Amino acid sequence: MTPFATDGTGNSVHRLTLAGHGLSVDLLTRGSILRALRLDGLERNLTLGSDDLADYDGAMKYFGAIIGPVANRLAGARATIDGAEYRFSANHHRAVLHSGRHGTQFRIWDVIEESADATTLAVDLPDGMDGFPGNRRIIARWSLQPPATLRLELTATTDEPTLMNPVNHSYWNLTGRPDITGHRLRVAAEHWLPTDSESLPTGEIAPTAGGEMDFRAPRDLTPGAPPLDHNFCLSLEDTPLREVMELAGGGVTMRVATTVPGLQIYDGRDSDAAGLAPYAGLAVEAQRWPDAPHHPAFPSFRITPEAPFRQVTEWRFARDEPLD
Repeated sequence: MTPFATDGTGNSVHRLTLAGHGLSVDLLTRGSILRALRLDGLERNLTLGSDDLADYDGAMKYFGAIIGPVANRLAGARATIDGAEYRFSANHHRAVLHSGRHGTQFRIWDVIEESADATTLAVDLPDGMDGFPGNRRIIARWSLQPPATLRLELTATTDEPTLMNPVNHSYWNLTGRPDITGHRLRVAAEHWLPTDSESLPTGEIAPTAGGEMDFRAPRDLTPGAPPLDHNFCLSLEDTPLREVMELAGGGVTMRVATTVPGLQIYDGRDSDAAGLAPYAGLAVEAQRWPDAPHHPAFPSFRITPEAPFRQVTEWRFARDEPLD
């Protein structure tokens, strides 16, 4: 663990480096951010990150971070939990996006375990922060596994019923090009969630077959065609770890495996705000379906002291061809 920067309130942010099994990874204690990932034999960073902490206070505030306690959107900036209504501060039209201004992406996480190829970070959220009930603790264990696999185990506990849907929000660019042109995407989803003008799920669970969201067979990515900021429905409940997505480009393939029932794919259309090209990377967020408290047919992300949260996601990398 080495010093990285000091934030605006005087807190020290540290960098953690993991290496082994064909990968090297840089993490930050701010937001448990995945800042860099490199495959042995390839110099370029495969995820979008910054050397300047100030970028993570601005347009890159979600890049690589673990966003919680509830990622994505909650309609009306409110939710009912066990008959009680809770209200949050709207920050995206009339909704709350990514939990508000005290989300885990903005917090300094404690390092509770560190080794050459694994580290565990934790953050505590007090009852009532940003309107969410319960004293909560979120733990992220990052580890490198053979062959060339990054594994994230997320767990969370609470002392009263609450909502919990943390995700990693990394943006991926495997080619080193300015945008996602040159990538091929496959998503093993039979259904997806259409959204309204505020990017909220309408409640429809639409089939992917034959439509613009059908990525069951690999397809070339074209920025904006189709626009991507949607949940792909993998299942109706958590499952054992299984591969659900494949992204290929630049002689590299990344396969994503997860235990959760949803995968948000976002095309990075606004990455120019961070000084990058538009569509500079593809955000891939393993999650429970967004806005579930307002859609009884969606898998729930309510947790209790007796039923805590757990998610496992792996990013598995391989070289498709000899690299220059």
